[in-house]
Amino acid sequence: MKIKEFDYFLPKKNIAQSPCKPRDNARLMILDVKNKSIKHDYFYNIHKYLKATDVLVANNTKVIPARIYGKKINKNSLEGKIEILLLKQIKLPARTCSWEAMAKGRIKAGKQVEFDKELIGIFNKKITKQTWQINFNLSNDNFIKKINKIGQTPTPPYIKQLSNLKEYQTIYAVHPGSAAAPTAGFHFTKKLITKIKNKKISFEFITLHVGLGTFQPIRTNNIKEHKIHPEWASINIQTKTKLNKAKQNNQRIIAVGTTTTRAIESFASPDKLLRSSKKWVDLFIVPGYKFKFIDGLITNFHLPKSSLLMMVSALAGQKFILKAYKQAIVKNYRFYSFGDAMFIKNFNNID
Repeated sequence: MKIKEFDYFLPKKNIAQSPCKPRDNARLMILDVKNKSIKHDYFYNIHKYLKATDVLVANNTKVIPARIYGKKINKNSLEGKIEILLLKQIKLPARTCSWEAMAKGRIKAGKQVEFDKELIGIFNKKITKQTWQINFNLSNDNFIKKINKIGQTPTPPYIKQLSNLKEYQTIYAVHPGSAAAPTAGFHFTKKLITKIKNKKISFEFITLHVGLGTFQPIRTNNIKEHKIHPEWASINIQTKTKLNKAKQNNQRIIAVGTTTTRAIESFASPDKLLRSSKKWVDLFIVPGYKFKFIDGLITNFHLPKSSLLMMVSALAGQKFILKAYKQAIVKNYRFYSFGDAMFIKNFNNID
């Protein structure tokens, strides 16, 4: 398939610049794939479309203030502004702090950059055309403390105002490591989660640290030539066991977000059981993909020509998704990270 088949026009007024308040007041579009029907509601009513036997699975990764700024060290002076976006930590010997990061600004291997009087980074080597390995002078614990002081919330470029880290975070975020938020989870509030659990719906968590794989633009005309950048994901043994049992009992597994979907489907084997507990995942889900484990998806509205739009097209069909997006634009839905939600169901004929 060609990249142009996943393009659409979105007016700027539909790009959400801040989250709904309260968050569960976001609008909700319900797509029934089997019946090709579209309904409209609000997210605080999501429980009405779930059953007591359902299992919701969400990504409990926590966004770090991954955007930091510095200046190149040139003898005894500082010059040339450098911006980096931390993507993932590189495993090296103990006490060594090294990260893969995207960089803006002219740089070359071996260059030192001062991000703070106490934080110096050396651009060690290029990893890809877009990313560098940067070695820092602080231990890992001190590095995390430092970026929590000097780093900025890594909101996407289409969000024009600075956001604080609290609003660019799910309420169930636990494990630090993401350069972007698993935004489908933004719509959940403590009150709504309590309401869902009171309906005897299970709530489980996996972890996928969101990085370049999720938001990397596709630059190939033929989508099959695109490669997903690996992201670290884990499912603990207890969660894996619960999900396998639910699947064997024909309970619906509802993924909250595309990152959760990528993790679960990466861990699933052809016999529809989760096998692994920790690994790097780079699964690129496009139309034609046969889903092995999930039975429903709660997600946001995604950018044109993005891998995320292709994933939801694999669930619901490219034509049906674009039809739904057009309807959402006409009805003034809010798009992207801080935008409204969509619940895609019944694509495996399990309702």
